[in-house]
Amino acid sequence: MTDYILAAVIAYLIGSIPSGLILGKLFWHTDLREHGSHNIGATNAWRTLGKGAGIAVFIADSLKGQAGVALGLVLAGTPLAAVLGGLFAIIGHSFSIFLGFHGGKGVATSLGVLTMLMGDVTFIVFVVWFTIVYMTRYVSLGSVVAGFLTPILAALYGYPMEYVLFTVIAAILVIVRHRENIKRLMNGTENKI
Repeated sequence: MTDYILAAVIAYLIGSIPSGLILGKLFWHTDLREHGSHNIGATNAWRTLGKGAGIAVFIADSLKGQAGVALGLVLAGTPLAAVLGGLFAIIGHSFSIFLGFHGGKGVATSLGVLTMLMGDVTFIVFVVWFTIVYMTRYVSLGSVVAGFLTPILAALYGYPMEYVLFTVIAAILVIVRHRENIKRLMNGTENKI
């Protein structure tokens, strides 16, 4: 039990590292919280600082999710530990202790977790996300649809119940974190990339 708690706590701290804020200030001398949507995630970095910044933040945030899963596997070595590590990395990213429990929306970090747990589901979800974003230019729409689709695919592919429950929780987190975007999508006022 101690291994599970330790994995969750360390994964939360790793997830809490504000990648977008650090990279923005370090390489572009810009605080993402003061520009665009004021979010520290990859989409705002892309819009505010350009493609290179968006890709860099996306990769950094994804790595946090992968690190959380790896930590769970190393410390306890069970599917539940892998899920806990990944989930707490996402929670840390979304509610960072270093940013007064504010943070990003968790999409890139969730994708990082998925790459470690379910490669085939990750590929399908990414293709769906990319297609929606490419066709509509709405990152938020792609993210919400991908979040909704992930638990369905995880169940259809017969993954362990721990993984399926993780995808449900992660999808809820991603969708709830996008509630303002959903309102703007419905009102026709959402920003495009």
